[in-house]
Amino acid sequence: MSKEKPSIPKGTRDFGPATVVKRNYIFSVIKRTFEKFGFLPLETPAMENLSVLTGKYGDEGDQLIFKILNSGDFLNKVTPQDLEQGYKPLTRKISEKALRYDLTVPFARYVVMNRNDIAFPFKRYQIQPVWRADRPQRGRYREFYQCDADVVGTNSLLCEAEIILMIDEVLSTLGLEDFTIKFNHRGLLAGIAEAIGAFGREADLCVAIDKLDKIGPEAVNEELRQKGISAEAVARLQPILGLTGDVADLLPQLDQLLQNSDEGKRGLQDIRSMLAFLQHFSIKKAKIALDVTLARGLSYYTGCIFEVKVNNVQMGSISGGGRYDNLTGMFGLPGVSGVGFSFGVDRIFDVLEELRLFPKDSQTITQVLISNFDEESMLYSLPVLQALREVGVSAELYPEPAKLKKQMAYADQKRIPYVLLIGSEEVESGLLNLRNMRTGTQKRLSLTDILTHLQDNPTA
Repeated sequence: MSKEKPSIPKGTRDFGPATVVKRNYIFSVIKRTFEKFGFLPLETPAMENLSVLTGKYGDEGDQLIFKILNSGDFLNKVTPQDLEQGYKPLTRKISEKALRYDLTVPFARYVVMNRNDIAFPFKRYQIQPVWRADRPQRGRYREFYQCDADVVGTNSLLCEAEIILMIDEVLSTLGLEDFTIKFNHRGLLAGIAEAIGAFGREADLCVAIDKLDKIGPEAVNEELRQKGISAEAVARLQPILGLTGDVADLLPQLDQLLQNSDEGKRGLQDIRSMLAFLQHFSIKKAKIALDVTLARGLSYYTGCIFEVKVNNVQMGSISGGGRYDNLTGMFGLPGVSGVGFSFGVDRIFDVLEELRLFPKDSQTITQVLISNFDEESMLYSLPVLQALREVGVSAELYPEPAKLKKQMAYADQKRIPYVLLIGSEEVESGLLNLRNMRTGTQKRLSLTDILTHLQDNPTA
């Protein structure tokens, strides 16, 4: 029997130790920021009932949900007539569960199921993987982590302002210097649809112009025409999509354009309220821009929407989100407004790699390696190993006697900054040789002095 060559599904990846350490660095910065702003941690199952997920992401999003076949004979209830009706009715018969598509819908489901135990407004963050049956490409994977922060139970635009502040703090802390937080409002998009003569067609408008950066204006216009939006409406849309300038330039133009749209005026008022809150805070690095072409294709957004672009790297958005007033209503709890956003950790990782922004010591786990020359030195080193760990120094003892060259190569490969050399002479004198692997220098010190030195200088 031939042996099958091992492989993994397209769009998924293995992560070696060096990569996981860097990813954990990103997670730690995000988690620390979320908690600083008062968000609590939450986890939900990897799979949800398919009925929970479908109908929440629009038709295109629904097609990207990974369905899970029912266990056992999943075809036992399928009839020839079911096969003739197409894949949608068939799917409901052979699949009752699916891998989660994002973290927001499961969060809304959690809120509804636990509403009697939650203190509103409820602020939660969630760092877990999600799955999408998308075409794999650079920066787009079928399995990837999201880092969400959401607030439900308040309409305050302070929440939107704090989203901008959290994005700014996380990306600035990670070392990014040139990035833009773009924002828009679904009310503006509804008002634009009304202004061009396509009243009530904002959903089609959003899905199409959300692809503007990917497929270009001509393809977007063609998609709109195929969806039944008139050529006259598409023509009226073009100068609106070309609006540029800072917020102070755009708001008066939009006031004029949307003067007859209640939805449009609501959107403009929300934007002004959010910006008024931001005036009381300082922005570290982010550029803030109103972008009337920002749509965010997910159908559940109802208010302000956000997206983040790193300007000096060819990469899609690395963060996005918005307000969703009606999401919990789909699960039987109307009237609970929510707003949230998500970091795309995989894209952030690729950006930091390209810009070489990971700290040099980010891959260091073990601070000191204790050498192992023979049984006598090994037994002597065991209490030393315990003493190092008890004061918080990450330490390991090379597990078997070996040549020094081999042990030093091991320390180099793991980027261990210090090696503690303990041979027969050190055992006799009680003074141990601490080698700095970066400089190559050595010091003969007592264990007490070594413990102090390593606590004060964790990296060489």
